[in-house]
Amino acid sequence: MNNVLEYLLATAARLPDAPAYGDEQQSLPFAELLTRARRLGCLLARKTPCLRRPAAVLVRRDVPSLLGCFGALWAGAFYVPLDAAMPAERLEGILRELEPAVILIGAADRKRAEALSAFAPVYDQEAPLPEAGDEAPWRELTDLDPCYMIYTSGSTGAPKGILISHRSVIDFTDWYAALTGVTERDRLGSQAPFFFDLSVKDIYLSLKTGAGCYILPKKVFSFPILLIRALDEQRITTLSWSTAAFHMIANSGVLEKYPPRYVQRVLAGGEAMKAKQLNIWRTALPDVCYVNLYGPTETTVDCTYYPIDRDFADGEPIPIGRACENMEILILNEENKACGPGEIGELCARGSGLALGYFKDPEKTDAAFVRNPLNPLWPDRIYRTGDLGWRDETGLIWFAGRKDSQVKHNGYRIELGEIETALNSLPGIKEAVCFFDAGADRITAVYAGDREAAEVLRALRDRLPKYMIPERFHRAEALPHLPNGKTDRVRIRRIYEAEH
Repeated sequence: MNNVLEYLLATAARLPDAPAYGDEQQSLPFAELLTRARRLGCLLARKTPCLRRPAAVLVRRDVPSLLGCFGALWAGAFYVPLDAAMPAERLEGILRELEPAVILIGAADRKRAEALSAFAPVYDQEAPLPEAGDEAPWRELTDLDPCYMIYTSGSTGAPKGILISHRSVIDFTDWYAALTGVTERDRLGSQAPFFFDLSVKDIYLSLKTGAGCYILPKKVFSFPILLIRALDEQRITTLSWSTAAFHMIANSGVLEKYPPRYVQRVLAGGEAMKAKQLNIWRTALPDVCYVNLYGPTETTVDCTYYPIDRDFADGEPIPIGRACENMEILILNEENKACGPGEIGELCARGSGLALGYFKDPEKTDAAFVRNPLNPLWPDRIYRTGDLGWRDETGLIWFAGRKDSQVKHNGYRIELGEIETALNSLPGIKEAVCFFDAGADRITAVYAGDREAAEVLRALRDRLPKYMIPERFHRAEALPHLPNGKTDRVRIRRIYEAEH
C-alpha cells in the first residue's frame, strides 16, 4: 500500500453502506464518502494543479471537514487542517507562508470565501459537485510524499508546519489497528480537533477497519453528563482521547455516577497520564483496556505505548512503555552516548514514523532531525524530542519531563514535572503546573482545586524533599488550555506574573 486512499477504496468496496463518519447533522457511508471525495478531487484536478502541493482545509467538528481532506488527497495534494475558529490574523499569516494550491471550506465559512480568495482559489466542499472523471492524480505519488501537515506552535508560540508522509500514516495505522483490535463492529468517539494530530487515530482507524466514527460535539465536553449520554446513544466502544480530556472527565465526578455502558478500550496520549485520574476511570470501568501513549507530532502521533497491566498508587508515575512497531527509542546522554538502565537522557526516535521535516524551514529541520550518533555506517535519521526519560531493567521507558523544565534551585537540579506529579496526586487538586523564576530563584505552583495553599504545602511535605517544595502557591478556578487540550503553560505564567 502506497497511499492512505487505498484504505478508503478497500473499505468502501467491502462495506459500502456502513457508516463511516457521523456528526450531529449527518452520517456518511463509506461508498458515499468515496464518491464525494472522488468528485471533489477530480474537480480540483481539473481547475488547479495540486500534485504534491498543500491544500488548506478550514476544519470544524463535522463530516464535511473530512470530505475536504479526502478530496484534497484525491487531487494529489497533501491536506493542511486549519482551525476555522482561529483569529483572522493568525490564519492569514499561515496562509501567506503556506501558499496553498487551494483553500477548502464548508457551508459555515462561505461568507469568508472572498477574503480567503486573496491567498488561493477557494472551493466549497459542501456545494453540489460535478460527476467524477478519470482523474486520479494521487496514483502518481509515492508513499514518501506528504499526506498531511499539522501546524503546531511548539514551545516558542511560532507556528511550524510538520509534514507527515503516507508511509508514516500507513505504518502507524496498521500497528494501531492491531493494538486496539478494532473491527467494523466497533464505534469510535472522536474527541480531538482535526487540526490536532491525535485525530489521525480516529480518521484512519475508521478508514482501515470499517469502524464507524462519531464526531463528538465540542459542547458535550463542557457538560460531562451530556458526553456520557452521547457515548451511550452512539454505542461508542473506543476512545482515542487526549490525556487532558481523559483527566477532565475523571475530575468531573461523572464516571462514579454514570459510567458509559459500551466503552471497551480507552487510549490516551498528549501529556503525562496521572495515576489518580487513571484510578478513577479504572474504578468506574474496571473491565476496560487502558493504554498510555506517548509521542510528539514529529513521530506521527505516537512512538511508544504502555497497556496498563497493574495497579498504580495515586502519586506514582506511569511508564510510557515500549516503542511502537517499526519505531525505536534511543535515550542519549549529553555526550550523545546511549544511557544505561536508570540513567536519564533525551528521548530520541527513529523509524518510519518520523516526519519529513518542517515546512520551508531547513534549519529547524536539520536541528531536530539529526544523524544517529550511534550509527556511523550510513545516513540514519533520528528525531530529538527534547523530552527526558529513562529505561528500567525490564526495558520499559519512563517519561522524566522536558529538558527545558529542569531547573537549578538551591544548589539542586530539579525536574518541575516531579513536583507537578506530587501536586496532582493530592486529593482536591484537579490540575497543577509549576514554573521557575530564575531571577528570584523561586518555584511557583499554580493549581485548580478546592484546597487552600497552606493545606497543599503541608501535604507536599510528606511527599517531597524540602528543597523541591514551591515557595509560592496560587489557586485558580481553572487552568487555561490550548485548542489541542494541553495545558497552556505560557498563558498561565503570563496571567500569574501580571497579577503579581
